[in-house]
Amino acid sequence: MKALLKIEGLSFGYDKVPVIEDICFEVFDQDFIGVIGPNGGGKTTLLKAILGLIRADKGTITFGEKMQGRKKAIGYLPQVRYIDKKFPITVLDVVLSGSIMVDRKIIAQKTIREKAEALLGEMGLADIRNKAIGELSGGQMQRVFLCRALISDPKLLILDEPDTFVDNRFEGELYEKLKQLNKDMAIILVSHDVGTITSYVKTIACINRHLHYHNSNKITQEQLESYNCPIQIISHGMVPHTVLNIHDHEH
Repeated sequence: MKALLKIEGLSFGYDKVPVIEDICFEVFDQDFIGVIGPNGGGKTTLLKAILGLIRADKGTITFGEKMQGRKKAIGYLPQVRYIDKKFPITVLDVVLSGSIMVDRKIIAQKTIREKAEALLGEMGLADIRNKAIGELSGGQMQRVFLCRALISDPKLLILDEPDTFVDNRFEGELYEKLKQLNKDMAIILVSHDVGTITSYVKTIACINRHLHYHNSNKITQEQLESYNCPIQIISHGMVPHTVLNIHDHEH
């Protein structure tokens, strides 16, 4: 099986301070990879490199055949905390903005709009399609940007902490939706909530400057420590939580 995405020896730093070093990583069809690690460990930097938002200092990122023939067959859900809520754009227009990855010579504008409307309906957002994004709650914002990520029928879906600002009911719906989507696409999910994502993802990648890939969704505290990934797994009854320890990249 050929990889959708292959990363070899990837390194990047800001002002000569390394953030990620010698990352080697492959993503295949129907992978569902949970990416964990401490704040500042390099998770978002890795995503930016995959998305082409930064140029690596060393190493290569190669896309497989299924990722070719388009600008990039990637859907991306960013952290909503960085979205400018004052920007004058409606919910529907946000979703439609994801169609820049769609070949307009093949798919008509009317079809794209119909798909946007259908996605909003699936997410329970049809009634607010004409609202400005500044009027939305954090959970609604997450749903809107998930619709935006899906409108181009990506082969790879990347989500950066999608459980932030999401209410408990929608969090469960979100992960169930991702399980369904995983039948048709690979997913990379960045999260701090190890306890929750291990119920849904298939494998785990721990990033703390270097990357350690765990070919299972079962991971112990001892394994995290051996990966130099300073996260504690803590469970409170039926509701799992995670706590990030203070970390030092020099050790």
